[in-house]
Amino acid sequence: MLNRKNKLLILKFLSLFSVVRGYNIVIIVLAQYLASIFILAHYLPVRRVVFDLNLLFIVIATSLAIAGGYIINNFYDAEKDLINKPRKSQLDRLVSQHTKLSTYFLLNFLSAFMASYVSFRAVVFCAAYIFGIWLYSHKLKRLPFLGNFVSATLAIAPFFAVFVYYKNFDTVIFVHATFLFLLILAREMIKDLENIVGDLAQNYKTIPILYGVKYSKIGIGLLIALSWLPSLLLIAYFDVGYMYLYFMVCMFLQLGFLILLKKSNSKKHYVWLHNILKMIIVVGVFSILLIDVDLVLNRIF
Repeated sequence: MLNRKNKLLILKFLSLFSVVRGYNIVIIVLAQYLASIFILAHYLPVRRVVFDLNLLFIVIATSLAIAGGYIINNFYDAEKDLINKPRKSQLDRLVSQHTKLSTYFLLNFLSAFMASYVSFRAVVFCAAYIFGIWLYSHKLKRLPFLGNFVSATLAIAPFFAVFVYYKNFDTVIFVHATFLFLLILAREMIKDLENIVGDLAQNYKTIPILYGVKYSKIGIGLLIALSWLPSLLLIAYFDVGYMYLYFMVCMFLQLGFLILLKKSNSKKHYVWLHNILKMIIVVGVFSILLIDVDLVLNRIF
């Protein structure tokens, strides 16, 4: 049996894991590796990509910066989250603000240190990324349009780091990136609807607060409709293996999403919509394996 002290340590660990959203970071790491193997460096042997130390340190550096970003975002949103996410806030508050800030600076230092193994440019990228996350959390997220756009840009920046490393400028990569960016941007706007009560209490100038829920829904609908364009391009004009099945299913799910979006009128509905987009993005990460099924069956397994 665990004593009280050990139970408290476990709870604090779970609290910190919740603050840094460890589950999201695991998905991001997996996505970076799958994107590298099947899209960005598909011309290289799998073993060479998987055991590339430079890639490993890039992934670690960006993951640490993201974890730090979640901490500083949690720090600035502490009061708002008490309204929007009371249960999660109870768990997050098991770790003191001092400990969170100390961990934040440690993670950022380790991120820059890991990047220094790769190159000076990697260090500059990490420093700029860390600063961008801080600026967004401190100032930009309170602004309409710009806050959503910056948040979506920061979300895909780790893939940009790997993209620059491999120097692969194939058009298909930009089409994939556009599809992902539009989905993430729509998800960010859904979060504004989901958190409207806390945002209003904390004087955030989000789109639904300034222009109303109706116009926010129209903007989200337009983003989802625009995401069909890269989906159709990837299905019809690019060789994405069996991943075309993912994009076809995704379009039907998005159609259902738009119907639910029109009927939604409560936080519960917006949480469901948020989770639908999150599911589409996460399933998309694993669907990268469908680009080359023979590689998966014969080389990886």
